[in-house]
Amino acid sequence: MAQYKIAWLPGDGVGNDVMDAAKIVLDTIQLDAEYIPGDIGWEFWKSEGDPLPERTIKLLKESDCCLFGAITSKPKDEAAKELDPKLRDKGYVYTSPIVRLRQTFNLHTNMRPCKAYKGNPLNYRDDIDIIVFRENTQCLYSGVEFSPVPKIVFDALMTHPKMKQFVKVPLDEIAISTRIFTRNACRNIITQGFEYAKKFKRKTVTIVEKPNVIRETSGMMIREARDIAKKYPSIELWETNIDAMCMWLVKNPQNYDVLVSSNMFGDIISDLCAQLVGGLGFAASANIGDKFAVFEPTHGSAPKYAGQYKVNPIAMINTVKLMLDWLGEKKDADKLEKAVATVIKEGKVKTYDVGGSNTTLEVAKEIAKKYKKQ
Repeated sequence: MAQYKIAWLPGDGVGNDVMDAAKIVLDTIQLDAEYIPGDIGWEFWKSEGDPLPERTIKLLKESDCCLFGAITSKPKDEAAKELDPKLRDKGYVYTSPIVRLRQTFNLHTNMRPCKAYKGNPLNYRDDIDIIVFRENTQCLYSGVEFSPVPKIVFDALMTHPKMKQFVKVPLDEIAISTRIFTRNACRNIITQGFEYAKKFKRKTVTIVEKPNVIRETSGMMIREARDIAKKYPSIELWETNIDAMCMWLVKNPQNYDVLVSSNMFGDIISDLCAQLVGGLGFAASANIGDKFAVFEPTHGSAPKYAGQYKVNPIAMINTVKLMLDWLGEKKDADKLEKAVATVIKEGKVKTYDVGGSNTTLEVAKEIAKKYKKQ
């Protein structure tokens, strides 16, 4: 019996391409694992009305962790039009399967390293090494939304004096999304950031919010950060508004170590950070819970490139590195990252986005070759 049982979810589009690249690397590493394929994605939405079937949930519950490729996600109305005609008007509503995964398994911590590897011509600077900790289950992603707004909800909101400006707006002309924070979730993601900084000797943790305007939710995050920071006297706590953070990341990204934010703001700044180090083709991520984790590159499914083996696999391969770290296979994880860094620095084998002409699988094979030589 294999040591690890890993759910294998390619998903949509180029998810299949980059997962094939991941398999080349994992076979070279010879990780003692069984990879079990599962169903997720747009085809299952269209044919079954569920992009995350219950059989896949069952598979994940029986696995140690999950490696995931990419997902296609569309707005509600567009999704409804692509549903099998036999399933229309039967109450099926599309929701993001990756968001559902995060909430079903309480994958509360989203971790996104953004590191500039020397030799990457797309680096904004070569001295960027930022890691973003994003709260992964709450905020606007909680999915508590209304349109049209039920009268009972509207009446409850009218108890707030600032709702008076909407008193004459018809209920079918209002859309409401709720930004929900809990103290426990705030404390957890902040603690994760500080613990990482302590373990890897980072000097600062920056909380990225907007408490001057979003006073209650962002305010809760800031208050909890100030309290938790007292336990880590050797690490500086910085506080920055989300809009200012975007400016400072463009101006002085080398000044930042660990960024911590809520779900929506964390999503925004992690993509910005990714672009500073080459784009989403280099951006890995981990969705971590107490006992389970899902690992995924942060890029989308890029349907127009599906099956062409054209896209950059490094985001996926660095995602494998994060999975190895989480499984406790530290030696293999470090060797894999060194292999990635070597291939980037040499610049001989690379995909189109960095000025090359090699395929997804050729890059993966080159990284595997460098891994074996260590």
